[in-house]
Amino acid sequence: MRSFDIPDHFRSPIISKVKARRKELDVRKVDFTPTLLDFGNVKIQLARHFGFCFGVENAIEIAYKAIIENPDKQIFILSQMIHNPEVNEDLESRGVRFLMDTKGRELTPISQVTADDVVIIPAFGTTLEMQNKLCKIGVDISKYDTTCPFVERVWKRSEQLGGDSFTVIIHGKPDHEETRATFSHASKNAAALVVVDLNEAQALAKMMVEGSEGFDQMFKGRTSEGFDFNRDLQNIGVVNQTTMIASETQTIADILKEASIEFANTRDTLCYATNDNQRSTIGALDEGGADLVIVVGGYNSSNTSHIVEICEKVKPTYFVRNELDWGDNGELNHFDIHKQKIVVTEGFLSETTDFKGVPTILLTSGASCPDASMERVLHKILNSFPGGKDVESVLNIWAKKSS
Repeated sequence: MRSFDIPDHFRSPIISKVKARRKELDVRKVDFTPTLLDFGNVKIQLARHFGFCFGVENAIEIAYKAIIENPDKQIFILSQMIHNPEVNEDLESRGVRFLMDTKGRELTPISQVTADDVVIIPAFGTTLEMQNKLCKIGVDISKYDTTCPFVERVWKRSEQLGGDSFTVIIHGKPDHEETRATFSHASKNAAALVVVDLNEAQALAKMMVEGSEGFDQMFKGRTSEGFDFNRDLQNIGVVNQTTMIASETQTIADILKEASIEFANTRDTLCYATNDNQRSTIGALDEGGADLVIVVGGYNSSNTSHIVEICEKVKPTYFVRNELDWGDNGELNHFDIHKQKIVVTEGFLSETTDFKGVPTILLTSGASCPDASMERVLHKILNSFPGGKDVESVLNIWAKKSS
């Protein structure tokens, strides 16, 4: 797999050493157990896979290339490059202007964009409608298009399904940029419908068997133009927003398959990086030993939220953006994915946590989180347990044991 030119301030020498060693030991990526770093007075488990995935690194390389190549031009990006505050804030600090927020609401009028300007397409892709608007202005939308190749694969599969007269069922969040883009591309050639979760899939499957009562209300605003319940739910295929829980997408596909007349196999559209991160999280939890979990990433990151969702079913879990959420007084600001708000824990890792013996903390992140953020959170944890072994010696001991 190719390597990308990522700014150094997003990299981490510590995390890079661990990842490189794990890659040497597990070339085929079949070992999903965590890396255990023993500092004497605290143990850190690092999930097997976390941090920037192929699609994110590709997007970041293209975006920073756009900045370097166009020092005298206005540079716009449609919305957040990825769902990570550090990356987006860094782009903004370099003069990049955002046209929309993550919900598609206008931040900068598109009327300010000219044919001479640079417009970056985010990793989530964009709708055909937005592509057409930019093309009418005269913008070259292909030059700095950072759309994830795995998202584009979903679009291509959707086009194939439409060509074969199949309806495209999209497992995703209706207001997420990627789902909006996938829905737009799928609707060009096929009937399309967005399903949010297992409950909706079960309800839809029941309707497909028993009748359409409740369909219009449940899926209002989430069907393609001219969608016909009786016609368009006979032959179907399921694709997903690539950051959803892969196993849930497969379960949804299995449920709807039973209710359809003909079903297209679309397992090949599932994102390997999302799947690897989720399997690594499950592998670390199955390994046992962790007293709690810290997940690092943007609060609006779908793939990170799903990792939190997996972890909190098993262990106390704290979702932080980076080390800045953790005050020197031990006060931790962390995000509640259910209440969708920041909550505060005082005396984190001291007063509020009753460890039995040497504490073990599982540390992981989403696919849009820089390794540098993970390293800073790691140091924050170690500062809460002073007097332990230094990082370099622990890494050397681990490397020798893993040989």
